[in-house]
Amino acid sequence: ARRDSGRSGSSGTKLNLGLAIAAALTALTWAIHTFVGGPSVAKPLLAAEMPVVPKLTNYYCWHLVTIVLFVMTAGFAYAAWVPAGQDVAVMSTILAIAFTLWSLALIIWKHRHPLQLPQWVLFLAISAAALAGLA
Repeated sequence: ARRDSGRSGSSGTKLNLGLAIAAALTALTWAIHTFVGGPSVAKPLLAAEMPVVPKLTNYYCWHLVTIVLFVMTAGFAYAAWVPAGQDVAVMSTILAIAFTLWSLALIIWKHRHPLQLPQWVLFLAISAAALAGLA
């Protein structure tokens, strides 16, 4: 059953509030990644003294994350308005849950304080909102 806010979209469908919140949280995560992480993580990575292939591979992966976050945002937003888009929301939710779990695993594995790698908080919030929207 789709949960919604009772608001009708342009096609007469109702907004799925959980998926709309997931879209907004994913957009926020994309913005933080792009505009905060870019200067504080990607720029120093490019300036680091390391072999060029690992450096550019890491930089490439940085941009893959940027793209994935943008597509997840679009997918959640689409599914929030179009009931037929639920499959896209399921895939984006699986990604958010996987990113949450990997973040927490990395923190435990590398003995880091959870706030040193805070991405898990954002992905956990995205996951929770998306699961509520899919319920």
